[in-house]
Amino acid sequence: MSTTQATRNKATLQRFEDAVNTGDAELISRTIDEVFQPDVLIRTPVPVRATGAQAMKDVFGRLLRAFPDLHVAVEDVVAEEDKVVSRNVVTGTHQGEYMGLAPTGKSVAYNEIFILRFAGGRVAETWGIVDVLSQMRQLGALPGDAS
Repeated sequence: MSTTQATRNKATLQRFEDAVNTGDAELISRTIDEVFQPDVLIRTPVPVRATGAQAMKDVFGRLLRAFPDLHVAVEDVVAEEDKVVSRNVVTGTHQGEYMGLAPTGKSVAYNEIFILRFAGGRVAETWGIVDVLSQMRQLGALPGDAS
């Protein structure tokens, strides 16, 4: 795969992250349809029954209801061949139900790393690690220091 393709894949990921940061659920859904293959394989456990691109829509719908000011700050992006890796800091204010927790009004900041495999210019497979432990501690759902 060429450097040009890796650059295009990074730009595609940036387009998706830009859509997420608008907080506009309709724009995010449309961008998912354009950026992810309909049958994208999601290798990260997600709390939804759907699969493929619909699972992505469901996950972001839940996140936006819980954290309407959700923001993904990209710290690092590395692209090689058909894969792009993104290390992010996610922030938001807990204003809606999330994983069984009533809104707390607390702010969260947590880390995540995603690896995306592209095929035909679209995301075909994802792997991710999200620091849910830190998230839950910051929301008061678990004891301990979030740091």
